[in-house]
This record gives sequence, C-alpha cells and structure tokens, in this order.
Amino acid sequence: MWCARELVDGEPFAVMLADDLVLSDTPCLRQLMDVHERTGGNVVAVMEVPRSETRRYGVLDPINDDGRITEVRGLVEKPEPDKAPSNLSIIGRYILMPEVFEHLGRQSPTAGGEIQLTDALAKMIGGAPFHGVRFTGTRFDCGTKAGFLKANVAFALARPDLRGELMQFLRTCI
Repeated sequence: MWCARELVDGEPFAVMLADDLVLSDTPCLRQLMDVHERTGGNVVAVMEVPRSETRRYGVLDPINDDGRITEVRGLVEKPEPDKAPSNLSIIGRYILMPEVFEHLGRQSPTAGGEIQLTDALAKMIGGAPFHGVRFTGTRFDCGTKAGFLKANVAFALARPDLRGELMQFLRTCI
C-alpha cells in the first residue's frame, strides 16, 4: 500500500487484499463504496468470527451498530479472545482516507516486524467518520491452501459456462 501513496493524490481510495475473495451479487467493494458515499470517512468490511479466532484479525471496538453498519470507537490488532472488544473482524476490503499515509509514515514495525495498517487506522478514529460494514456474500480466505481451492470451485460453479463441466468432474472425485 505504501508504494501507491503517490497515486492516491489526496483522494479516498480502495484497498483489496489478495488473500480475501468475496463472492457476492453486489461486489463487496461496491457495498463499501455505497456506505462511504453516505457517511464519508474510512469504511472497512467486517464479519463476525468465533471469539477463538479474533487473534487472526484486526477487531472493531464498536459504538453504534444497526446490524449492518457499525460506527467504530477503536481497533485492536489480533487480540486474544478474552481481550477482544467484539468479534467483528476486518477482512481485506477497505475504503480509506489518504491521511492514513501520514500515520503509516510515522509508524515503526510491530508484530512480526511489520508496519500494521490496523495501527494506522486506529490513530485516524475521531478525525473522520469510521465505519465497519457487514457485507453480503461469502468470503474465502485464500491465505490457506484449502481456502484458495474452495474459492476457485465456488467462483467456477457461479459461472454458467463452467458449472456443468465442473459438476461432472466433481462427481467423479467423490
């Protein structure tokens, strides 16, 4: 993301992490853009995860939550389940304000020797609106081999030109 800072040119921008794929009638990014157009500020895609999995994600500390859109009070990067402020976890889709680069530029590496986007986002709370959106659709974690394979099968089955042939093949595998 840091490499793209010159291209942003002071405008809100989208971030799509490659290890998360979302299969949905309305693309996840479009859902975030719709909320951003209404609220302004930063908007992140979130999903509820089991508490035992919060240590794998950035987790929201929500203020107001209507069941789809959550106003964010704070963020915690990979909290232990007993320290997580909620089970609303950020997945790899964001609409961000360009000020995030100012915060990224001042950060030092933390967990795993990396500069964490969640830490920069947390510093932006209070300076502009910040919302999490429970997106519609199915999220695939392509950071795992099984998740990558599941995504490929699901996306192929969603295509009428591939569905029949793939179904025939899958039946031979079972």
